[in-house]
Formats: sequence, structure tokens, C-alpha cells
Amino acid sequence: MSNNRVTRRQFLNYTLTGVGGFMAAGMLMPMVRFAIDPVLQTKADGDFVLTSQKIADITEAPTKVDFTFEQTDAWYKSEVTEAAWVYHDGSKIVALSPVCKHLGCTVNWEGDPEHANQFFCACHAGRYEKTGKNIAGTPPLGPLDEYEVAEKDGYLLLGKKIANTFS
Repeated sequence: MSNNRVTRRQFLNYTLTGVGGFMAAGMLMPMVRFAIDPVLQTKADGDFVLTSQKIADITEAPTKVDFTFEQTDAWYKSEVTEAAWVYHDGSKIVALSPVCKHLGCTVNWEGDPEHANQFFCACHAGRYEKTGKNIAGTPPLGPLDEYEVAEKDGYLLLGKKIANTFS
């Protein structure tokens, strides 16, 4: 037997310290994992989404194209459906976001009979030119966003939103 006996107070102190440390580690590990996990995952920025729109069917008049992709928020995966207004501008294909820059409502091509050849936001009478540039004197303060565009096997691919390059 050892001459250095552990007192009850020391035993309780060691026990509580060990249990407290174990509980703290159990609480901190998920928080550390949550903070570090996004850094360790590979990014898919720049990935394009295949749409059902054939390149040959795109005209000079904007057409609404819906597309769906899988989005991951932390550990939750969901199907997200978005839209774009797509048209030919000479030899270039243009895809504009339908989200108004004023309050996030949806704009429609020729949505107001008084303003032909313009995008119109019915929420607050916002108007945009065909290029997505906002018309002065209407609520939107900036142009519509643009989507990156690519082609694969004759079908339209849409990428991430970028700042409008026409305005």
C-alpha cells in the first residue's frame, strides 16, 4: 500500500474534473465539426445545370426556362426550382434572372401592355429593358442578374448568377 492516500475531497475533485472534461468535450466536438466541415468539403462552384431548353429553339424574344437542381444546406438536401429569361442577342445567348432588384418579386417579359418589349415587375411597377438594365424613374436600383451560359449536346446549360454585363 501507498503512504499517499487519496482523501475523499481529492477523489471527488478528480471525479468531477474528469466527468466535467468529458461533458465539455462531448459538447465542443459537434461545434468544432460544424465549423470545420464546410472548409473540408469540395466546392461545386461553376457547375452548370442542364435545362430542357434546346439551343435551336431559342429566339430573340425572351422565353422563361425553368430548371431544377439539388441544393445542400448543411446536412439537408432539397430540390430547388429556379427560372431564367433566355433569348438570343445576335450570336450570343442571354439568360437573365427573373428576380427584381427592388424587393425580390418576379419580373415578366411584356407583363404590362403599356410597356412593350420590357420586363415588368407587378409588385411596384418596376421596369427593365430587354438587356436587364433598370429603367430610370422606376423602383429598381440595379439591373437584373445574369446567368452564365453554356451548351451541351444542343441543350442549354445555366451556371451561377453573375452581375449583368450589358448595362
